Amino acid sequence: MGTTLTDQNSTQEEIKSRMESGNACCHSVQNLLSSSWLSKNIKIKIYITVILPFVLYRYENWSLTLRKEHRLRVFENWMLRRIFGPKRDKITGDWRKLHREELNDVYSSPNIVQLIKSRSRSWAGYVARLEERGGVYRVLLGKPEGKGQFARPRCRWEDNIKMDLKEVGCGGMDWTDLAEDRDRWRALVNAVMSLRVP
Repeated sequence: MGTTLTDQNSTQEEIKSRMESGNACCHSVQNLLSSSWLSKNIKIKIYITVILPFVLYRYENWSLTLRKEHRLRVFENWMLRRIFGPKRDKITGDWRKLHREELNDVYSSPNIVQLIKSRSRSWAGYVARLEERGGVYRVLLGKPEGKGQFARPRCRWEDNIKMDLKEVGCGGMDWTDLAEDRDRWRALVNAVMSLRVP
């Protein structure tokens, strides 16, 4: 369960390692997920309480790009299709896998990207309110060196927070000042949770 670090401080390998752990965990409980004796609600609870913790171990500091979000959603959709099974097409009568929109309708819990955003934003608020702004605070606002793909500046963890605030109508505001008000920050975290994730 250790964290995978690279010389470029990239979370790509870490996320890949976490999803591999989730796959291994899924295979270990495959007999439960495929059992006709268990309800879908129980299978969802197995996914949330047994499999997700392997994937989301120490994820509060992940800096997500759209590509990484997409990979995480693909993993979760694969899991949900195993849980809910195929669906019979009303027109052709053939069995087919559930589409992404159908999975969103039948899975009422927050999706994996919303969980990551919610917990990481809550943690950011906690760090911003620390009286002694030591190492954790400096890492939070740190500027990684080097370039990302296509010679773009590397995505910072703080950049994710600013993008989320912009989407909920608080762009341009100093998020560390907003975090000082616990109630207001909690409301912003809830608003981020409700953002549509592709």
